[in-house]
Amino acid sequence: MNYLAGMNSHDLLKKYFGYDSFRPGQENVIDHVLAKKDCLVLMPTGGGKSLCFQIPALIKDGTAIVISPLIALMKDQVDALCLNGVPAAYLNSSQSSAEQQVVLQRLESGELKLLYLAPERLSAQNNSLLHLFKDLKISLFAIDESHCISHWGHDFRPDYLTLGKLKELFPGVPLIALTATADNQTRADILHQLGINNAKTFVSSFNRTNLRYIVEPKDDYYNKLTDFLNQRKNESGIIYCLSRQNTEDLAEKLRQEGFQAEAYHAGLENKLRAKRQEQFKLNDAGIMVATIAFGMGIDKSNVRFVVHTHLPKNIESYYQETGRAGRDGLASDVVLYYSSGDVGKLRKFIDVEGNSKQTKIMTKKLQQMSDYCESKVCRRSFLLGYFDETLNEPCNNCDVCLNTSETPTFDGTIIAQKLLSAVIRLKEKYGTGYLIDFLKGSESKKIKEEHRRLPTFGKGTEHSRDEWKEWIRHLINLGYLQQSQGEYTLLQLTSKSRSVLYDGEKIQLPIIASKKEAREKRASKDSGISVNYDKELFDILRACRLELASSLQLPPYIIFPDSTLAELSTFYPQNTEELAGISGFGQVKLEKYGAVFLKVLVDYCKPKGIQSKMSEKKSKSSISPEKKREKTNATKLETLALFQHGKSIESIAEERKLAVSTVASHLTHFVLTGELNVLKFISKEKLKIVQETIQEHGTESAGLIKVKLGEDFSYLEINAAINYYLKNRVKAD
Repeated sequence: MNYLAGMNSHDLLKKYFGYDSFRPGQENVIDHVLAKKDCLVLMPTGGGKSLCFQIPALIKDGTAIVISPLIALMKDQVDALCLNGVPAAYLNSSQSSAEQQVVLQRLESGELKLLYLAPERLSAQNNSLLHLFKDLKISLFAIDESHCISHWGHDFRPDYLTLGKLKELFPGVPLIALTATADNQTRADILHQLGINNAKTFVSSFNRTNLRYIVEPKDDYYNKLTDFLNQRKNESGIIYCLSRQNTEDLAEKLRQEGFQAEAYHAGLENKLRAKRQEQFKLNDAGIMVATIAFGMGIDKSNVRFVVHTHLPKNIESYYQETGRAGRDGLASDVVLYYSSGDVGKLRKFIDVEGNSKQTKIMTKKLQQMSDYCESKVCRRSFLLGYFDETLNEPCNNCDVCLNTSETPTFDGTIIAQKLLSAVIRLKEKYGTGYLIDFLKGSESKKIKEEHRRLPTFGKGTEHSRDEWKEWIRHLINLGYLQQSQGEYTLLQLTSKSRSVLYDGEKIQLPIIASKKEAREKRASKDSGISVNYDKELFDILRACRLELASSLQLPPYIIFPDSTLAELSTFYPQNTEELAGISGFGQVKLEKYGAVFLKVLVDYCKPKGIQSKMSEKKSKSSISPEKKREKTNATKLETLALFQHGKSIESIAEERKLAVSTVASHLTHFVLTGELNVLKFISKEKLKIVQETIQEHGTESAGLIKVKLGEDFSYLEINAAINYYLKNRVKAD
């Protein structure tokens, strides 16, 4: 498309998505796809997989075909792309025949840059679509959730197997397979099933630093859960349950407690299920109590917590489900209530009839999930190790690290002895709740009369229930207590217990903060974009976003993620130029919504005397002149040679089968090295204007300069001027 001429991937990122820099790993994948090579991409949920095919789709001629398994996910991504000014559409069973025909007409006319499809649309019964593709310019195929093609993946779907013929039918079209979770066996199977065995595999870090991982004993979990939810009244979250009935029962109980909660499972009538999913997406607050049928198609970025009331079947599922929290990069919590008894219950669900080998693999995966819960090492370290990634130091953002590395301790030997003695007196036949009642001398009728006569009854009245719960969990983590493996979780002694009871071993126990102190501590440790953003302004901006989203009948997070609102509430931009420097404000959204949000900011800041702090914002994409000097590789030299022989940018792009923007990027590189005169790309008059704008706004973003200068200046001219400026700055230094 002509309007993309001269734009490189960084320019497109700013113009259409509002970001100044790529996340780690994205740019390497994009370059690989632009070179017409196949690849498998593993990036964590919320890590930016979509941009890996959306940017190449914008640069390359033709239409990108995206295979996505769920209707809701397609709709979210297409809505977001259209809102950003990218021509995209989807074809699925939710559309009428007339609506589908309109999409096909747009496809045949070459209007669409991306078309989203479900895998069944390419099955044998729908070969007409494949025949249509043969007559069109297809830029790439992107297979999202590609683990669904593997029998060894945690979410195998037979419809995905039909995608194995794409490479055979379209050998010259690059294919990019994407997934958030796949072990080594699954990765190899994905490549084999898609017929791209020699494709390069890109693996990004699985470390979601903004997520706090917490595993708590399942006893008394409902009170723990409501305690947790009461601290998050205005936040959105997902609670996963094992069965359909569990979701209905828990949602009802939570509604009676005053929470905005709905149940979601595959047994609901289709319209009701769709309605509840849509309500969840459209609201900034609210709780979805669901089976694992919910979530794979949800692109909601401001989910602040994910809770599991049962043990997931494997670490891949757990990682993917917890990854639905904090997709916007702000601090979020993931909590799992664990009972070893859950392991036995789940074993009957993982048997694969007639396939003992796969049953054995699923059994092993379940045991690894149980090992994670019972581990006494950093939760994050355990998770990353499962995906062959190493964390060399404690994360200090999981329950294990927070309970061991930051909590002050005291000599708790006597308390530990009381606990262990009580377990002995109760003959290791009771769980945590009964033990605490026993130690505190409870008058409850559930305490047996013979137990009231024991010498340890009531020996712990001076300590709170919360303290006893934490100390019991701590002794379990240290290996001085253990929980039974049966249907009921009973507390039992271990081989280490004797050393405390009889051999004089000292025990350090944590000082348990009050709930208020704990909340304050958590607030001070939030790992989001800024723990100091203006909460009052953030809430006002959130209300503005919700009103705008409601008028457009779109989810609020598609307008802007919470991270954008947090940035606005940190740096207080006061004009359009400053607003363009905020992540999320691309050219299209700046034009559509800039004035609305700017008015809110100015109206809030002016009476309070708050000044802009944009000068304090350090762009992550800020690149020193030395770093800006990219290596001059062979492909750039080939472009230079053709240009010096008098060929135009367009003819070079056609001859080399490259995008016009890629060729332009090659050539402006040689302005930086001094091998090409900047005036070959921009007039003296325009160069002077761009240089003045650079002095005011810096060189970090061509998109920001484009917003300032308008349509009279092309990206080719702006990038050439930026490189000329950087070349001269290095010379001056």
